[in-house]
Amino acid sequence: MNCQSHLYRGFDPKTITRRWFFQQCGVGLGAIALGALLRENGWAAPTALANPLSPKQPHFPGKAKRVIFLFMAGAPSHLELFDHKPELTKWNGTPPPAELVKDYRAAFINPDAALLGPKFKFAQHGQCGAELSELLPHLAEIVDDLAIVKSMHTDAFNHAPGQILMSTGSQQFGRPSLGAWTTYGLGNESQDLPAFVVFSTGSKGPSGGASNWGAGFLPSVHQGVMFRSVGDPVLYLSNPKGVDQKIQRDTLATIKRLNEKRLDVVGDPEIATRINSFELAHRMQLTAPELMDISKESKATLELYGAEPGKGTFANACLLARRLVEKGVRFVEIFHEAWDQHGNLVADLKKNCRDTDQPAAALIKDLKQRGMLDDTLVIWGGEFGRTPMVQGGDDGRDHHPNCFTMWLAGGGIKRGVTLGESDEFGFNVTRDKVHVHDLHATILHLLGFDHTKLTYRFQGRDFRLTDVFGELVPKLLA
Repeated sequence: MNCQSHLYRGFDPKTITRRWFFQQCGVGLGAIALGALLRENGWAAPTALANPLSPKQPHFPGKAKRVIFLFMAGAPSHLELFDHKPELTKWNGTPPPAELVKDYRAAFINPDAALLGPKFKFAQHGQCGAELSELLPHLAEIVDDLAIVKSMHTDAFNHAPGQILMSTGSQQFGRPSLGAWTTYGLGNESQDLPAFVVFSTGSKGPSGGASNWGAGFLPSVHQGVMFRSVGDPVLYLSNPKGVDQKIQRDTLATIKRLNEKRLDVVGDPEIATRINSFELAHRMQLTAPELMDISKESKATLELYGAEPGKGTFANACLLARRLVEKGVRFVEIFHEAWDQHGNLVADLKKNCRDTDQPAAALIKDLKQRGMLDDTLVIWGGEFGRTPMVQGGDDGRDHHPNCFTMWLAGGGIKRGVTLGESDEFGFNVTRDKVHVHDLHATILHLLGFDHTKLTYRFQGRDFRLTDVFGELVPKLLA
């Protein structure tokens, strides 16, 4: 800060006091160094020029320091994977009880469509005795590390609203995502990588689009950064021909000075975001390519995940997620949009589980053996479940918001538990209901936040991830 700053701040020189002079004109190297050290450790008061992603302290010490969300977009069938219902087999092909489907609103089928029995066998696994489908042999090996929630329910029954609700706590576009709230509350531990990284590995991107990882009304520095698992992790990360590091560094330095001057005048946090983005992109040119090169992993690690360098698979993304959180990235989300089985249920579920079961289980094993599982929260699940009633002849299920299953591991989650029950058809939750808002409240608690107090003022009111809803789920806490 120089002594002529009043000229572009619009200050009247006559109003400048001695105190202002010493506050604004201190250019001693000791003061600059001390300020930088204090900011890095979260002790200095925030300023307009401070890094908006500097590490921050939560409301109380959280068990989880980082999150990996394996988002199975399209909605996996809980009835084929986690929630065994022998009664469905018994009543296969018959209409559901009239009282069960009274006032029920399905996305595509008639509510009185025939019941469809589960297509795969179930067995108990681990010391906890959790029942899992034969499609999940790798998950069965780590079931004692999981908390399986069979009593999830949501308000949305179509993909985009359901995904946006799971991601942002609202079916409306424009709200901050869970990852954005996390980085807003905690900042980032890495200086060289984004705080919030996103992968998409399914047959298509999520129906809710980029709003699933958007910052909404939070400063845009908190939005997720889409990474690719093949080639440059971010488009245009490499310099074009004829532009070397010196030219780029000189250009960025000039842009930074101009942005800082403008920031000092108007105080717009989006300018701080712009400064941070340019600087981060420059540092990523040096760090990201090496980080994304999974060929440097051991053969045993690659085999554990089923990862193959150079391919854009879910397995590669899970391995990259571990590498990213190991380097201090706060939130990693992998969208695998492949679970919308209105038909071809048997064949598609077999393929989806071949693609995802081994890598998801490997991620838990890998984090555990590296001593990272205790403070890394891993979440697996989609936006809703599938109907007990048939769609598509005898090989499909419709969207179902009343009941579905998710699992969590690490980061303060109780191990080897199954929470909640559904009725004999897997239609409605009958015990320990967990709404999406309750899940969000619990995730924030594990990160060290009271979900009612992590707020951002926008358009005259204080907004939060859980809006005016959400209850902590103590039965999930270790």
